Amino acid sequence: MFANQLPETNLTNIFVGNLDVTATEQQVREVFAAHGVVETVTIVVDRDTGTPRGMAFVEMSQATAAQAAISALDGKTLNGRPMRVNEARPQLHREPKRDTGNRDHRRHRT
Repeated sequence: MFANQLPETNLTNIFVGNLDVTATEQQVREVFAAHGVVETVTIVVDRDTGTPRGMAFVEMSQATAAQAAISALDGKTLNGRPMRVNEARPQLHREPKRDTGNRDHRRHRT
């Protein structure tokens, strides 16, 4: 392997929705670890307030374990809320929003 090549990874990215906002990364990790090796857990937070948005992404290293976790955990409750668990879809490429130049309209008042 060359120095600039990274090893190939076959991680399965899992989306967890309807997550209770009090759920911790450790709780989510433990629930998924019962089905296989969990590489990462990322709880999505609001960029303005920093509060959890009720969703997370879990990466598992083995595809069969990830599918087993998805099947077993979809609809199961965590902290009193039924989780929605499915394989994450790749983010769609979106064109950047055009800047119309109207951001600071107050500066141009006469």
